[in-house]
Amino acid sequence: MKIVDEFRRRFGSEDYPGIIIYSANFGEFTRLISEGRNSEAANILINAANSLESAGADFIVIAANTPHMFLDYIVPQIKIPVLSIIDALTDKLKRDSIDKVGSLGTKFTLTMHFYVEGLRKHGLSVILPEMDDINTINEIIYGELVKGVVREDSKYRVIEVIRRLIGRGVKGIVLACTVFPLLVSGEVNGVKLYDTAKIHALKALEYAIKEWSIQIT
Repeated sequence: MKIVDEFRRRFGSEDYPGIIIYSANFGEFTRLISEGRNSEAANILINAANSLESAGADFIVIAANTPHMFLDYIVPQIKIPVLSIIDALTDKLKRDSIDKVGSLGTKFTLTMHFYVEGLRKHGLSVILPEMDDINTINEIIYGELVKGVVREDSKYRVIEVIRRLIGRGVKGIVLACTVFPLLVSGEVNGVKLYDTAKIHALKALEYAIKEWSIQIT
């Protein structure tokens, strides 16, 4: 787990923050979205957030990109903070002086506007793949990566999509699906690929350490 590994790297100890995990039914969640039953899909996440709060969590991290489409539904239902993966990403992009990005993710994430608009409200320019490429990527994510299948030909197809985005002038590529680093990572043609899962995990660790510091002082 990235949070634990990074804590060990920074502090050299096993005293990392406790983590409460609620693993929601991903299949049910995606089926409800595909059927347009968004309120029911949102309720899965709201129930999860309530359970985590009741279990004593100090804050919540939704460890996936697509569920952030319901962030505005979840936040009013609980008293503890939810750390947005989009906000964590934009902080990192700004630190790297990146203002124009290409985004790869599920069809839900790329076509339902919440993700793109979330980036744009921070002043970023966002370029999306063409629809054929979006469909190709979606098939690779759900047909292969979420099942732990990594194929070399799929990696080549994704890299070609990335190269087309680079040709449109992007300065960074957002991997807006947490399983993408199974397939591609690092850089393509000198353009950095941003691992949203890692960025989000590091933001969560920084927040936890900050909270500890406040409690100690």
